[in-house]
Amino acid sequence: MWETSGRLLKLLSLLQARRDWSGAELADSLGVTSRTVRRDIDRLRELGYPVHALQGTAGYRLGAGGALPPLLLDDAEAVAVAIGLRTATGSSVSGIEETALRALTKLEQLLPSRLRYRVNSLHTATVRAGTAPAPEVSADTLLVIAEACRRSELLRFDYTSHRGKESSRRVEPRDLVSFGRHWYLVGFDVERADWRTFRVDRLRPRTPTGPRFTPREAPFTDVAEHLSSQLSVRAWTCQATVTLHEPAEVIAERIWPGMGVLEAVDERSCLLHIGADTVSSLVWMITSVDADFTLTSGSPELVTALRAQADRCQRALAGR
Repeated sequence: MWETSGRLLKLLSLLQARRDWSGAELADSLGVTSRTVRRDIDRLRELGYPVHALQGTAGYRLGAGGALPPLLLDDAEAVAVAIGLRTATGSSVSGIEETALRALTKLEQLLPSRLRYRVNSLHTATVRAGTAPAPEVSADTLLVIAEACRRSELLRFDYTSHRGKESSRRVEPRDLVSFGRHWYLVGFDVERADWRTFRVDRLRPRTPTGPRFTPREAPFTDVAEHLSSQLSVRAWTCQATVTLHEPAEVIAERIWPGMGVLEAVDERSCLLHIGADTVSSLVWMITSVDADFTLTSGSPELVTALRAQADRCQRALAGR
């Protein structure tokens, strides 16, 4: 009896670890005959696990059922899930904190003491600091957008811009991006005939979604890089380009996500395209890179602000 139960658990673990298995592979892994594998598969089905036979081959696949059956996790997987659930309790996605906490409580009750100790150690030793509250987004809204992206369905929604202007949009969604502590939708705005980026916390989807569309080719290949460019330069009132007199690969380590777009020039220099809401913020961001630079393009106000900063630094060293 115990031997059979242990073999069933191992069989279930194998089916969860890979999409498709042949009967011969399972039999070899379990050290039994193919006939025994078939009997064990039938037992799993009786317990509610949807194990499907693959057409044309003597193989099996664990499918999705009407209810979530127990999962078998190894030590590393269990710790990873626990850490992920703990992180989700402080997520910017509204409505999942309590659910994540319930799931975490159930998981921690089942963890062996050695793993529970590791997870709790991480929790008690971790302090969240320096993180500004992020706007919350609805989990339902994220799912609606994700489904529209997957099915290539036109997305209709009401949108509030950062200036508070209301508008109705019809967008062919391409990607849903988590960037920093915000969620963004990148897609083709049908009315404006242009690729646009939208903050998810500012949009309210209309249901049902629109008709399906044929995905068009985007003018970018890396959506994360495209979004970084949008957020760091085009969205800001004050913009500039500086030539940094160090290689791009060295400067890249000093650029945080969303700060600016780096462009290599040669082995000794690179361009930094950068934006901010004020000129003083732009001066601080440029000088924080800690590299010699030349202002390549910028407003007269930026030139004045940089000179004022240089004079301020010289006055600070007067008499030394």
